[in-house]
Amino acid sequence: MRKKILFIVGSMNQTSQMHKISQHLTEYDCWFSQFFTDSEFGKALLKYTPILDNTILSGQFRANSEKYLTANGLQIDYAAKKNNYDLAVYCSDLHIPERLRKVKTIWVQEGMTDPFSLFSRIVKALNLPTSTTGNTSLNGTSNICDVYCAGSEGYKEQFARLGTDRSKIIVTGIPNFDNVEQFLDNDFPYKDYVMVATTDMRETYRWENRPAFIRKAVKIANGRKLLFKLHPNENFERAEREIAKYAPAGTLIYRTGNTNHMIANCTELITQYSTVVYVGLALGKKVHSYFDLEELKRLAPVQNGGTSAYHIASICRGFLQPAAEDVAEVVESYEFEQHMQG
Repeated sequence: MRKKILFIVGSMNQTSQMHKISQHLTEYDCWFSQFFTDSEFGKALLKYTPILDNTILSGQFRANSEKYLTANGLQIDYAAKKNNYDLAVYCSDLHIPERLRKVKTIWVQEGMTDPFSLFSRIVKALNLPTSTTGNTSLNGTSNICDVYCAGSEGYKEQFARLGTDRSKIIVTGIPNFDNVEQFLDNDFPYKDYVMVATTDMRETYRWENRPAFIRKAVKIANGRKLLFKLHPNENFERAEREIAKYAPAGTLIYRTGNTNHMIANCTELITQYSTVVYVGLALGKKVHSYFDLEELKRLAPVQNGGTSAYHIASICRGFLQPAAEDVAEVVESYEFEQHMQG
């Protein structure tokens, strides 16, 4: 029988990345599950309250992911109830059920992590579950998975500094952010505007002064055309009311659409906490972010011509070999092959 791989998905970005990796592993029996918990407390929150509806555990994230998986003819095994697996590929290590820790696990970075705050520091100091932060600031730092696939040397250093064994971490690039030049070829109808990419801070229970942010964007634009691309997890109606109130008439607002094409056609990009800032940086745009720009440049995902998914699949394949029990050897073998190819 073919070995089985379970890909854990979440947001559409995470889901499409896992799909890309699976396309290079057709010799295996690949299945997909939305990010889930075996915790009785967590399951009760999901069943009886809306608290987790704006997280990748539930709500529109699960609905959109499973719609995508079904449309692409992919096999769904929510909560890993149908099969026993030889490998689980995770998009987040903030929570991994005990039963899946008994199989081989690979973590794949899906984008930017949230700022490391005082609370993040307290969680690490007290050795609390990394999910306690309620954000992604500690994603990639739990040291639970066997292998960690990082987007850049900068992120490798960050994950190692915050708790993951350096010998487990391989720099592979991030599948959806490793070939940004391709976005220059697009049919998006507008050009030469100042683009604003918002973040779902309020929907994930973080404080934000949105009117002040909009006013700042208007000031930066200084009379130039503005385009707002809303985060898919936002309350669209509320966001649109605020933009209509504080931004000039004629400001463009998009709930959906190809964000990368919009960035490719803009002259300047304004972000909050959004991975798309890396697209702007790689395309040479002038960018604004709540993060320090020099730090972002250090962390920026490698550009490898869109081969990250292939590299990650190669690691999965190598780790599934009968003799591949020593993680350090798997990592060293991969890095040696990359060096020889380079």
